[in-house]
Parts: sequence; C-alpha cells; structure tokens
Amino acid sequence: MGAQGGGAVIRFYTLILAFFVIFASAQTARAINVRAAVLRVDYPMLLPISRYDLRPDDLGFSGAALADEDNGTTGGFLGHTYLTTTRAAAPEDADAAMDALLASGIRLFVVLANSDDLLRLTDKAAKAGALVFNASAQDIALRDDQCRANLLHIAPSDAMMADAVAQFAMWKKWDKWFLIAGSNPADIALADAYRSAARKFGATITEDRTFEDTGGSRRTDSGHVLVQRQLPLFTQGADDHDVVIAADASDYFGRFLTYHLWTPRPVMGSAGLIPTTFHGAHEAYGATQYQTRFEKLAVRYARPEDYNVWLALRVIGEAVTRANTAQPDLVRDYAISDAFELAAFKGTKVTFRDWNGQLRQPILLYDGTITASVSPQEGFLHQNSLLDTLGLDRPESSCTAFD
Repeated sequence: MGAQGGGAVIRFYTLILAFFVIFASAQTARAINVRAAVLRVDYPMLLPISRYDLRPDDLGFSGAALADEDNGTTGGFLGHTYLTTTRAAAPEDADAAMDALLASGIRLFVVLANSDDLLRLTDKAAKAGALVFNASAQDIALRDDQCRANLLHIAPSDAMMADAVAQFAMWKKWDKWFLIAGSNPADIALADAYRSAARKFGATITEDRTFEDTGGSRRTDSGHVLVQRQLPLFTQGADDHDVVIAADASDYFGRFLTYHLWTPRPVMGSAGLIPTTFHGAHEAYGATQYQTRFEKLAVRYARPEDYNVWLALRVIGEAVTRANTAQPDLVRDYAISDAFELAAFKGTKVTFRDWNGQLRQPILLYDGTITASVSPQEGFLHQNSLLDTLGLDRPESSCTAFD
C-alpha cells in the first residue's frame, strides 16, 4: 500500500478511536439538571460621575445567560442541562430572596453584594449545604480571617488589584508614589491595599493624602468647575513623585485627577490606568468571540460584573462536566483541586487557591479604551505560580476554612 493509502488508513482508525473515547465518556456521564441562581443586591447610590458608568438593569444577568449557553454546548452532549435563575433584591429583601431560592431547591449561587451581606447570605446558604461564588466583593478579609468553606471568590481582592498596579509601576520604574485616597471606608481599605503593595514591591509613598467626601451630587453643572479649583490646590506642594495612585472606590474624585494635578504625572488605580477583570474593548486571547456573543445577547458592552458572573457559572459547568456531579461540596472540591483549570480569555488558564478559595487570574490594566498591559508583569517570580504574586499568598492568609 502506498504512503497516501497508508495515511488514509491511519486517519480512519484515529477517527474510530476518537469516536469510541467520546462514546465511552458519554456512557459514563449521567443526566444532570444543573440549577443555579444569581442573586444581585442593589444598593442605593449616587449617580456615577460619568453617564457611561450608569448601571444597566441586566448587570450580571446577561453574563449568566451567556454562561448557560456555553455550558449547554458541552452539557447537551453529556445529558447535562443548565438553568440559572436571576434575582435582584434591595438590601432589606436579600435574605428573603435567598430563602426563596433555597426553598426552590437551588444549591449553587453567584452573589453580587457587599461583604457584610455576602457573609450573611453565605452562612445562610451553608446551613442548606449550598455553595456560593463571590462575583463582586473585593474585601481582603473575605480571603483572610473572614473566609468561609462554602465561599469561592471570582472577583479579585483589593490586594490583587493593587498588586497588579504596583507591578506595572515598578516595571516602568515609577517607584515614587503620590497616594490620594478618599475618605469613605471602601476608599480607606483600598488605600491600605496600595500601601501594602508599595511595601511588597519596594515602592516609596512620598506623599499620602486624603480627599474628603463632602457629599452632594457629582454631576451638577458646576461640579467640574469646583473640582478644577480644588484638585490643583489639593495636590500642590507634594514631594517629588513619579506617579499618582488613586484609591477612590467610591467614585468621588478619581476621574478628575488626570487633568487637574498641580504637577502633571500619570495616574493609576481608580483612574487613569485602571485594574479590572474585564472590559468591553478587550480582544486579546480570543476574547473577541466572547465580546461579539455577549453584545448580540445583551445589546451593550460587557462589564466586569457580567464577566465575573459568566466565569463563576463556567466554573460550575467545568466542574460538573469533569466530576460528573452537581453536588455543591463535590463541585467545590473539584474546583479547588489541582485537576481544575479553565480558559478565561486571559492568556493563561485560571485556577483556585486551595487555601482561601480565591480564583487566580491575570488582571487587565485598562486606560478607558484598550488593554494597555496585563499583570503579573515580566520579571516578578513565584515558586509555584506567577499569578500568586497578586494578592494574598499562602503564608499571608490566615484563612483556615479550607484546611
């Protein structure tokens, strides 16, 4: 037989072997109806500085719809079906919403809520044997002494975000920082994360100031006029610095910094170059196909919350596919095992830290139009995973729930 004919025979038997492998996998799989819920707690808040940041009604929920489509692609062949219920609740109604979802038999949850509500809802879910994925709260304590065994974190912590910014600043040799923090609790926590990042990577904070939130509307006709007068004077006389680091989790002043500094410098953190899990212009690593499918579904650009919810449900789908179960404890065990990995349009597959339930993932650095860089940066090393240079490493976390 000639080489051409021999090649055809090899391809034929390869196809036959592949068929039997797939057939055997399908036979070992069993029909599973995977029911999950996305619970979003909607807090009263001031309008954002920019109209571009107005919260869409389907925030997070469209990410869930896309995840169900993606999970159903593989699940349909294996006999797995995916149905995700979405609920939005005011803070005072969040517990009742969780109770109703638990009463309906759902045991897999993705929650968008602040840390206090998240912990309370997670503890409620634990009593029913349910697993919760955190899609928004960035508080470091949730990955530290306030961790829970049934709580996995898709959203990066403040520490991960701050470390991502710090690595880029140090790679650029911008090692002298002017830190400007807001006065609200979330701003203070974020500023602490940047101070820790400075110590961790060897930067010096040459000036550390607090910009007081005096309340009121940030979108009045005179708002930009007031800021134009205040910020240059506020930033005057700062010691020599290479970069301004903004810790403005409350979205009060950060957006105005770039063009209103006394001494012109690049701005990073809550304004300028911003750390994020995802944004609507991210196209690298195959993300374009995610963006186009999301935009077709939602008729808008994807936001970090949409991506985080999508990723949480994809974690569930991957665990169900590989472990052939939707039991919450077994889904969790597989997710934090060495066997788990998931492609997430970030250039490397994501995994979980088995010591505190945090998802390891690259952080995009976004300038408002493009992904300017991705952390971890070149040259920052770790004995286990480069992604563990971002956020709490194993020796730094006091979480014991996963022991």
